[in-house]
Amino acid sequence: MYYVIRETLQASDAVSFRTAGAPYVAVLSSEEWKEDREEFDLGIDMEREGFVIHNTKAEVNYDSLTGTFCLPDRSNLKKEYKFSFALDEKGIIFIDDEGYAGEIVRAVQRTKKWRLPSLARFFYDFLEQIIHGDLTVLERYERQLDDLEEEVLAGGQGSVLSRVSDIRNDMRDFRVHYEQLMDLSKELEENENQFFKTEEERYFRMFADRVDRLRDMVIAMRDHAIQIRDLYQSELDIRQNRTMTLLTVITSIFMPLTLITGWYGMNFRYMPELEYPWAYPAVLVLCLVIVIACLWYFKKKKWL
Repeated sequence: MYYVIRETLQASDAVSFRTAGAPYVAVLSSEEWKEDREEFDLGIDMEREGFVIHNTKAEVNYDSLTGTFCLPDRSNLKKEYKFSFALDEKGIIFIDDEGYAGEIVRAVQRTKKWRLPSLARFFYDFLEQIIHGDLTVLERYERQLDDLEEEVLAGGQGSVLSRVSDIRNDMRDFRVHYEQLMDLSKELEENENQFFKTEEERYFRMFADRVDRLRDMVIAMRDHAIQIRDLYQSELDIRQNRTMTLLTVITSIFMPLTLITGWYGMNFRYMPELEYPWAYPAVLVLCLVIVIACLWYFKKKKWL
């Protein structure tokens, strides 16, 4: 796919875009790039064969700027969309075998119209499409964390801890993603090769500020997830302490009763209480008094 940057992004063909007198955008597969790369005269060798994309980054070359994108799928962060790019003052080329870069370019074409069209403005809108909707996604995570916190305070257990752990891991992935986007935008703002006008550098500064705010939001939610995990552990400890307190009270009550039954269970011949008719009920009354006294004492100390 070929486009020319005018007031809107206009579709072109493989021949016309070179003579349009305006910056171009090309979205090519690795096979198409291999066949046509000599025609772009970028002065670089970007071989996709055996080339593994690990992250989002930009690198300054002598007469071009190249880089890669590694973008998480918002519905499944374990899935990633990967493609590379190269640009100079004449235009930008995306090399993508998965079609995701083409989707972003078409979204820019549908939604953007420029008063001052330029390569920098297009690239800014392209980057904006990458984070478009991220605020909604993060707000949904935030509501999930609020619900989990309420569930913990209400005494819920179940899968709370595993859900909190999943969200915390997702926030870590988002943080890494945003930090890489910030590094890329800073490289573009540096404008070492002067591919963009000085006044256009603000586009990438604006984008870096937006990504920075998203990153701060992610960090805050990751801290929130850690706090919920600690709250869950605290609630669990409190429940365990209550159980241990109850067991300790029961044990404390039965210790003197066990002593009495053990004492009178020895059945020595000359134990005087064995001959008295009131001895058995007296021991029962004594045991009852001990139980009541223990309960009163524990209640007074607020152990019950």
